[in-house]
Amino acid sequence: MTGWAEFTLAFVVFLASHSLPVRPPVKGWLVQRIGARGFSLGYSLLSALVLTWLIVAAGRAPYVELWPRAMWQSWVPLIGLALAAVILALALGRPNPLSFGGANNAAFDPARPGIVGWARHPLLAAIALWAGAHIVPNGDLAHVILFGVFFGFALLGMKIIDRRKQRQLGEEWARLTQNARRVDPTPGGLVRIAAGLALFGLFLWLHTPVIGVYPLP
Repeated sequence: MTGWAEFTLAFVVFLASHSLPVRPPVKGWLVQRIGARGFSLGYSLLSALVLTWLIVAAGRAPYVELWPRAMWQSWVPLIGLALAAVILALALGRPNPLSFGGANNAAFDPARPGIVGWARHPLLAAIALWAGAHIVPNGDLAHVILFGVFFGFALLGMKIIDRRKQRQLGEEWARLTQNARRVDPTPGGLVRIAAGLALFGLFLWLHTPVIGVYPLP
C-alpha cells in the first residue's frame, strides 16, 4: 500500500491508538492485566511506533508542493526541536496539577513552579514547537497536513485542558497559577537542561535511520 491510501490509513490508526486505549473501560481492563507501569510503557511504545509510521507514510505520499524549499528553512526545526527536548526534560517526572502526566502532583509548589510557570502544558508545548517548526521546511501537502494537525491539536488541547482544570480546581486554580513566568534556576534544572540537549542529540542521530531524512542543513 502506497501513496495517499497508506497516509490516510496511518492517520486513522494513529488516532485510534490514541483514543481507544485511554477510554476508561479499555484502560481499566488493560491496567488490570498488565499493571499501570506496563500500560504506560506499552502505550508509549505504541505511540512512538505509530507516529514513526505516520511520518514515514507522509514522506511516501504523492508530492504536491505548496511552497519551495530554501536552505535557511532547515534551521527552524533544529531550533524548535532543541527547545522541545529541553522542555520535555524539565517537565518529565515533575509535579503538574494544571495539566496531565504530572508526577506526585500534591507536592507541586506554586512558589517554585519551574517549567510549569512558563508552560502549563509542557508536553503539548513541546509537540506544538516540534510540529510548527517542521511545517516551515516541509512545504508539501502531505507534511503540511501532518504537522498542521499536530500543531492545531496541541494548541486546542491546551485550551481544553485549561477549561477543564479551572472547572475542577475552582478557586485553587488562581493560587496554583499565581507565580507564572517566575524564573528560579536550580542545580537540578541545569542538569535537566543538559539532559534535554542530550535528548536533542539523540533525536538528530536517530532522524536519518528512522525517518530517512538527514536533518542538518
